[in-house]
Amino acid sequence: MTGFAAGSGSYETWNWSWELRAVNGKGLDLRLRVPDWIDGLETALRKALTAAAARGNITCNLRISRSESDGALQVNTAQVDALLAALHQIEARAMDAGVSLAPSRATDLLTLRGVLEQTEDTQDTDGLRSTLLAEFTELLTKFNAMREAEGAALAQVMQDQLIEIETLSNKAAALAETRKDDMAAALKRNLARVLDNSDGTDADRVAQELALIAVKSDVTEEIDRLAVHVTAARDLLEQGGPVGRKLDFLMQEFNREANTLCSKAQSSELTTVGLALKAVIDQMREQVQNVE
Repeated sequence: MTGFAAGSGSYETWNWSWELRAVNGKGLDLRLRVPDWIDGLETALRKALTAAAARGNITCNLRISRSESDGALQVNTAQVDALLAALHQIEARAMDAGVSLAPSRATDLLTLRGVLEQTEDTQDTDGLRSTLLAEFTELLTKFNAMREAEGAALAQVMQDQLIEIETLSNKAAALAETRKDDMAAALKRNLARVLDNSDGTDADRVAQELALIAVKSDVTEEIDRLAVHVTAARDLLEQGGPVGRKLDFLMQEFNREANTLCSKAQSSELTTVGLALKAVIDQMREQVQNVE
């Protein structure tokens, strides 16, 4: 089931944007691109996604940026002590050399590199993680709402396809019923032809073989099983929840019955119906790949 959701938010000096998307897949494949320096975030996101989806290739991207910090200024006391010691030594050497120096001022020291430093704000990653997870819950709700809307539309498409399969199955049943007399007459003609052209042939044995041929050409079981599969598929669609794998298996059974019907047809009209059945079943099978 495909789906998409996006969002953005902020916390203290952090800003971020989410992107959550899903495409069809046989199993559940999660691909998360989130910052690894936020402890426990990826684990929590995986847990939430696993609980929300059972099938599909899901990608979650989280991009975080940080705004410029307005940290406070503070004096680097170690650097000041080193500068004062150097000034004292310079003034003492100048005095010994008879050189007069201008008095030093504090503002002169402030302009020197390393005396003043800007403090960095401490970042609360626990609060950041909690905010992100709370926002992700809302994002996941939007994501699933889109998937549910698509699922409802898809269910209607498959319901229509089941109606078409049911209609074609009923048509096949009617054709099979009308050809019974023709099949019986053909078998009698074949039996008479064999007996007329064979000396010493066991008539009972020939009759048994022809009866076996008649059984093999009977499509009643295939039509009955198609009806059962239609009912089972409708029940799954009405059941809701993750039913994609069950429907996928059921489509294999649909296809098997349609193939057998075509192989037993021995009638152009019945073969045409069987091929139409195969076409609808194949279309429905493709739609089932989109179902979670």
